[in-house]
Amino acid sequence: MEKTNNISCIIVDDESIARDVIANHVSKINNIKIVASCTNAIEAFNYLNTHKIDLVFLDINMPEISGISFAKSINKDIKIIFTTAYRDYAVEGFELQAVDYLLKPISFDRLLQAVTAYFKTYTNINNDKTPILEKHDFMFVRADRRMIKIDFSSILYIESYSDYIKINLKNETIVTRETISAIEAKLPNDAFLRIHRSFIISLNFITSFTNEEVTIDKTSLTISRSYKKDVLKVLEKF
Repeated sequence: MEKTNNISCIIVDDESIARDVIANHVSKINNIKIVASCTNAIEAFNYLNTHKIDLVFLDINMPEISGISFAKSINKDIKIIFTTAYRDYAVEGFELQAVDYLLKPISFDRLLQAVTAYFKTYTNINNDKTPILEKHDFMFVRADRRMIKIDFSSILYIESYSDYIKINLKNETIVTRETISAIEAKLPNDAFLRIHRSFIISLNFITSFTNEEVTIDKTSLTISRSYKKDVLKVLEKF
């Protein structure tokens, strides 16, 4: 069993957005720390040669060396949580005795479930062997070649344009190359609501709503048919 009070982990994924999502999720959990973020298996190999690592968040479909090949070649004491957009590798992933197998886009709740499984099986951290959450009231997104801090309380609504999203704040709009599902995974469930495949709204800034649309400040946003039942269930509680 692990005796350390802090779990050192790395992220290995060729997609920067995927790395950012995982890092953001992990930052909310005590006793676990991201010590490196690698874009490919070779970079990760080099890091492991000089550092002690407990856990790897590992993408499977990467160029040159796949996550499966990487997992087969590293020290078996290093545990793996696979992260991938493809279900096809699940059986092979679990045959490698992975802690868990997460499908993208990865929500915080699902990642927390995987980390909890790791804590329970491989550590003696905390009396109840479960991680303690650190609640953050902000997130970081990549824009203009830098990571920008955004307070959840300043977000009015978020709109999607294919691989880009616009985060509409009280005083400005931030554009980032990310999917709306990935950004949704970073948001607290009790403060934001997906009303359309292209819109996420802040519940705190609703000024009015009907069965067809929600008004945020002075902007009216359509509630799509596929989301309507769940959206109205939430809105009618106000």
